[in-house]
Amino acid sequence: MNQSLRIVLIEDDDILRMGYESLLNDVEDFAVVNSYASYDLAKKHLEIDQPDVILLDIQMPGTNGLQALPFIKKTLPNAHIIILTVFDSPELVFEALTMGAGGYLTKNSSAAKIIDAVREVSTGGGAMSTNVARIVMHSFQKNLNSPLTKRETEILDRIANGQTKPQIANDLFIDQETVRSHVKNIYIKLDVNSKAEAIKTAKEKRFI
Repeated sequence: MNQSLRIVLIEDDDILRMGYESLLNDVEDFAVVNSYASYDLAKKHLEIDQPDVILLDIQMPGTNGLQALPFIKKTLPNAHIIILTVFDSPELVFEALTMGAGGYLTKNSSAAKIIDAVREVSTGGGAMSTNVARIVMHSFQKNLNSPLTKRETEILDRIANGQTKPQIANDLFIDQETVRSHVKNIYIKLDVNSKAEAIKTAKEKRFI
């Protein structure tokens, strides 16, 4: 029999964490060696845990999942990290993948999908929820000559989807003043004076 895959969970929702733990422990060749409510609680133990795969939430008390990623990669360069979160904004997806996450799942993923993802990343593959894969595909179809930065594109995308500045600030973990300043830059770059004009111009030119 092959040695079990060692798994660590870092998730601040107790009920979800216990659910994932029991789901993964039921798989014959998986072993959840530890689970933590935050990265700050986990960091002292990760080297001892020596996980093959880490399931990591983004929004947690203290250090969030994205901030934790580079530290985990440095401490455990061979561990495979799957982001497991409710957030699926393009900005967060690309940030996580750029920082070395091997997979990105949203929390509405089925049990089977989570199990498959653990197997997939443990052999060096990449694992994504369908909606996340769609975001990645969509980003390749955009006009690459856009004058907008990744962050500005993300914000304009959200405005086009009806989100307010407070909602955008909350979802992207930035303050409203920063959102306002990005919107101002978008208007300048697109040479427009209103939200409606900005959305229309960006859609026509395939910037969003």
